[in-house]
Amino acid sequence: MLNIVHVQNTFLLAVVMLSFVTIAGVFISKLAIDPLQEHVRNLQNLSKETLHELNLPITTINTNLHMIKKNMQDEKDLKRVMRIETACSMLQQRYNELDYMIKTQSVQEIKENFSLEALIQERIHFFQAIYSHIHFDCKLEPTIIFNDKIGLAKVIDNIIHNGVKYSPNSDKIEITLHDFTLEIKDYGSGMDEVELLQIFDNYYQCNENMQGFGIGLGMVKRFCDSHKIKLSFKSKKEYGTTVLLKF
Repeated sequence: MLNIVHVQNTFLLAVVMLSFVTIAGVFISKLAIDPLQEHVRNLQNLSKETLHELNLPITTINTNLHMIKKNMQDEKDLKRVMRIETACSMLQQRYNELDYMIKTQSVQEIKENFSLEALIQERIHFFQAIYSHIHFDCKLEPTIIFNDKIGLAKVIDNIIHNGVKYSPNSDKIEITLHDFTLEIKDYGSGMDEVELLQIFDNYYQCNENMQGFGIGLGMVKRFCDSHKIKLSFKSKKEYGTTVLLKF
């Protein structure tokens, strides 16, 4: 009988000790996490305020550039203004991406109905200002989808940029949108089967001489996986690469 009481007391003591340790652990964790959460909130607020302050100078530059262009006749000056416009457009793009990143911190999904062919045309227009030597051969049929518009724009940008980067001897990119399938085809260096298996690995690059960090396609795949977009590649060495996105 005494042994049973002793065992019960020992068990109760162990339970009390375990409860104490658990409560102490929760308390210590809270002490550690609360300052971290406050720091994160402060960083988010700073990011939002900085982003808001950036919007005004970008809008001011754009507005005044349009006014200057109306009265400008000299061809050389017009080219200079167009280069400033392109740089400002790139700043606007970075602004949109920062705004998007901040929103995704607080909102799980940012989705809307939008015209996919209009988004593709917008991205092509952006790249034509940077890569004037590239000819974009497009066949786009009207397509409305419900998805993350800004995130998808980043995906399209990554694919087009790779197509241009790995096509040093070609000036053509073909873009087709048909039956909810987007196809982006380049006539560049292409990849063999071994390289195709590695393209989604972070920091992997088919050509080590190319600039960049090799993280773009990994990001593309993560986005497509999380937004139920079927992503596939067709490629052949020295013949180019085709990227397909099925919505």
